[in-house]
Amino acid sequence: MKKALEGIRVLDLTNVLAGPFATLHLALSGAEVIKIETPGSGDLARKLGNVPELNKKLMGTSFLAQNSNKKSLTLNLKEDIGKEIFKKLTSTADVIVENFRPGVMERLGLSYKVLSEINPRIIYCAISGFGQTGPDAFKPAYDQIIQGLSGVMAINGDERLNPLRCGFPVCDTVGGLNAAFATLVALYYREKTGLGQFIDVAMLDSIMPLMGWVAANLLIGGQQPVLMGNDNFTAAPSGTFVTKDGYINIAANKQEQWEDLCDVLGVPELKEDERFKERDTRKANRKLLTPLLEEKLKTNNTAYWVEKLNEKGIPSGEILSLEDALNQPQIKHRNTIKTIETPSVGEIKVFNLTAKFDKTSGEIDSPPPLLSQHTEEILKELGYSESDIKEFKEKNII
Repeated sequence: MKKALEGIRVLDLTNVLAGPFATLHLALSGAEVIKIETPGSGDLARKLGNVPELNKKLMGTSFLAQNSNKKSLTLNLKEDIGKEIFKKLTSTADVIVENFRPGVMERLGLSYKVLSEINPRIIYCAISGFGQTGPDAFKPAYDQIIQGLSGVMAINGDERLNPLRCGFPVCDTVGGLNAAFATLVALYYREKTGLGQFIDVAMLDSIMPLMGWVAANLLIGGQQPVLMGNDNFTAAPSGTFVTKDGYINIAANKQEQWEDLCDVLGVPELKEDERFKERDTRKANRKLLTPLLEEKLKTNNTAYWVEKLNEKGIPSGEILSLEDALNQPQIKHRNTIKTIETPSVGEIKVFNLTAKFDKTSGEIDSPPPLLSQHTEEILKELGYSESDIKEFKEKNII
């Protein structure tokens, strides 16, 4: 099968996570993604990870996780020749993605205005913490800063532990997904009109809609969020419960699921208890209900209850360690993780494109690139000679 974005060339000026995560999805979907990196050092993520030997090789685990199917071109954009090469490359490209602070590309003389005059069809996606305009536009931003400013940390945890950050860089990741989605929208618009455009993606904007139900309760219903830890505010019993050997997640969100739960646990009398009979009263009395359910759940192991509850159509599941989660049969069946051979590193496991298409493929074809691995190949394609390339190296352009 062909890949959906075959023939699309992306110039990737991004670093660390939000930008590389966006361009990774374009690369897995078939786009040719040329990662443009600073000579000698490259993407900062090349030095980030828990394996010092890989960091020294500029192939840190953080870099390996986000950069499959990409090419690496080193280019010094502060030098005139570097700018000239980039402009020439822009004339061949469809998309540019960058995650510098606002104004950086303009100071380099490589703003959207300049580049769109070279290539009016170019789609230019700028990813930043706060967007290109506004009172906070020029502030520095990392994931945790945005987690705090977005309200995410304020709604996590319970009365014992709050504020609480999400355990992975959710704002960076969602910012990258938003940028990839926006780029695809712009490509579709260009197919109809022939016009490129500028896209302004802010991490702060990107994360807030993910809190849709919680935010809606405040924006529309006037209700402040309540710290509930592992409980689900929309229903009860719905959350994490203690079993004989650990914990189980149960989501009896529908009335019939609640009633079936009572039968499976052997407490049918709770179905008619006025404190728990109706959805809203159960939610109001969840602190009274949970111990009654856990008394029964503690009589057997988590695995037993997961099987019994799922048999009755009551959503439930174990709470897996990350290692167990990554190795569970369903993930293997879906080919969510792929093992690839990587130069100077060996075999590594990385995530595939997780959407499955029946007419277009999305697959890892090549490992994350060594720094500058494709520089000569790309420059020769642009018409530069061996002597030109030698001169660029001598002048630290590449």
